[in-house]
Amino acid sequence: MSKTNRTLSSSRPVLVKENIDLTDKEKQIFDRLRAVLRHFSLETKLRVAGGWVRDKLLGKECYDIDIALDNMLGREFCEKVNEYLVASGEETQGVGVIQSNPDQSKHLETARMRLFDVWIDFVNLRSEDYCENSRIPTMQFGTAEQDAYRRDLTINSLFYNINTCSVEDLTGRGLEDLKCGKIVTPLPPKETFLDDPLRVLRAIRFSARFEFEMVEELKVAAADNDVKSAISDKISRERIGHEIDLMVSGNQPVKAMTYVSELGLLRVVFTPPENCDPSISKEHDKACVGYMDLAWRHMHGVGCSFSDEQRRLYLYASLLLPLRKTVYLDNKKKTVPVANYIFRNSLKLKASDADDVMRLHSAAEKLLSLIPFVLSGDNMQTGEITWETEVIDVDVSLKLRILLGLLLREIKDLWRAALMLSTLVYNNDSSVEGDLEKRRQVFTEVEREILKLGLDKVWEIKPLINGKDIIRLLELGKGGPVVSEWQRKLLQWQLAYPSGSVEECIDWMTRQARLKHNVDS
Repeated sequence: MSKTNRTLSSSRPVLVKENIDLTDKEKQIFDRLRAVLRHFSLETKLRVAGGWVRDKLLGKECYDIDIALDNMLGREFCEKVNEYLVASGEETQGVGVIQSNPDQSKHLETARMRLFDVWIDFVNLRSEDYCENSRIPTMQFGTAEQDAYRRDLTINSLFYNINTCSVEDLTGRGLEDLKCGKIVTPLPPKETFLDDPLRVLRAIRFSARFEFEMVEELKVAAADNDVKSAISDKISRERIGHEIDLMVSGNQPVKAMTYVSELGLLRVVFTPPENCDPSISKEHDKACVGYMDLAWRHMHGVGCSFSDEQRRLYLYASLLLPLRKTVYLDNKKKTVPVANYIFRNSLKLKASDADDVMRLHSAAEKLLSLIPFVLSGDNMQTGEITWETEVIDVDVSLKLRILLGLLLREIKDLWRAALMLSTLVYNNDSSVEGDLEKRRQVFTEVEREILKLGLDKVWEIKPLINGKDIIRLLELGKGGPVVSEWQRKLLQWQLAYPSGSVEECIDWMTRQARLKHNVDS
């Protein structure tokens, strides 16, 4: 059993192991690698680099093993491994070579192969020189110390030497910063950030993830205007979006976005278009993070069990909630939500992410108009709901079920996220603050009513009468807008009468068709 060190940081105690405990699988892998060295009498030093070392010292499991080589390329060593396997009468493994790709933060060729069913990455140690106005470094073979100093943070600069089975702290402060819970760069922070501005976002992400403290010098450098410009000019938007996505999907999304805001980076990252209507003020930055914080606490207070993807979309939607009514004119003079621009252009995330967040905002607005009727039990009158004006003629008591059903069919399994967003702004549209308990009560009452009405998974209900049957029964001759209109009406009828039969549905449709014919004639 390893000994542990308990050291107080400014925020909380950090438990750090003095030695790394290897799993049986890791022992197999490292024994195999040492056997390759002995078989070919290689003097190569093998070191596991970065996150694996950090996580193992923190007592966390990590399955991302990156091995740095001091005197050969990764693919060359993989070839040696396969030669050893042949000599041992074992089956060789395929080797994948990932070419360098600076836009994806891959500055060196990386070789990958499976050992004992685990993917291992092999790359050579390197030193880097950066050119002005480029985050593409000039690469050379380097020493382990040079490699350690070129990394983003001291806690990520630690090595585990496979040859000697020991942890190496070549910057002289990686272990201490890990024990003290500090986020520090190996070299002066401004120099480190200007060399590769992506490191600013990585520093924020690791600070939030581990609840470590960013040292003051690092925060000053991260907020520096030169560094902000470098983030905008030197990093691809895809890489920015990837880092932000890791933060939002992580264990401390609110803390991460708070840091981004406090360092003055929210506009740099979530860059809005120029012609916003209404214009976006600095107060929006505080409001965006405030709503995300409220959404996070609301979610945990209600105890909603979202999937990882639902939680991710809910948090993005809450962060951009203050901008839900802000639009801009695109190149085709089309009015588009600003949140859509941020997803597609500023973060370069999936188009479906933008669509889903827009759907969440739209559904939340629609739910806002229905919540008063759910809570009061009052029947809604004609004209009180503006987003669905053509509701079939049924008893007024059935209209709420129709409207809720239509809305849930539109938003599907994100309906709870949309409901939670709507309760954030219900009766409190202009303020982030408010009584969370009241919001929880509203959410619970509306959720209970939706479940009572049997509307959960209502989007899975199949129509009783399909388009072909509508054409045949009404003798329409062909499809088109008329059929679509009848499909909409029949869906509403099914929502109003969930126990209705096909025969009853056909009877209602034919009677309505005769009435319409009589009116038209």
